[in-house]
Amino acid sequence: MSLSHIDNNNRPTMVDVTDKDATRRSAAAESRVRFPADVFASLMSHDLNAKKGPIIDTAIIAGVMAAKRTHELIPFCHPLPLDGVSIHIVTSEDTHELVVTARCKVTHKTGVEMEALTAASVAALTIYDMCKALSHDIEIRATRLVEKRGGKTDVGA
Repeated sequence: MSLSHIDNNNRPTMVDVTDKDATRRSAAAESRVRFPADVFASLMSHDLNAKKGPIIDTAIIAGVMAAKRTHELIPFCHPLPLDGVSIHIVTSEDTHELVVTARCKVTHKTGVEMEALTAASVAALTIYDMCKALSHDIEIRATRLVEKRGGKTDVGA
C-alpha cells in the first residue's frame, strides 16, 4: 500500500493532480454532539438558543466558513472552488444529540472529503463552544465520512 502524500524519497508532498480530469465530485460527513440529558432538555426548551445566540444558525455559518478554508488548515489539501456547501443539523431526542451533516460539491480534479469533514467538525466545535457554559460533559463524537461521489471510488449511500 502506498500513501499518496509521500514521494519517492519518503518525504511529505502534495498530490500532483495536473493530469487528472476535472469531474463533478461530492462528499458528506457527519459529526454528533451529545449532551447530558438535562442540558439537552434545557436547550430544547429554549429553542436551541444559548446566551451566545442561536446555536444552529451559528454552527451552520461556522461550518460553511470552515469548508471554504480547509486548505489553510489541513496540509496538502488543494484549495478548491467549492460549488456548494450545506450544513444540516437535526436533533436526536432519544440520544440527546445534535447531528451535523455537511455536504460539499465541486467540479475539480480532486475530491471534497476533507472539506465536508472539516465543515462537520467545526460546526460541532461551534455547538460545543456555544453550550460549554452549561456543561463540560458535552461530547463531540462519531465524526465520519458518510458519502463520497466522483473520482476513482464512490463511498457510502
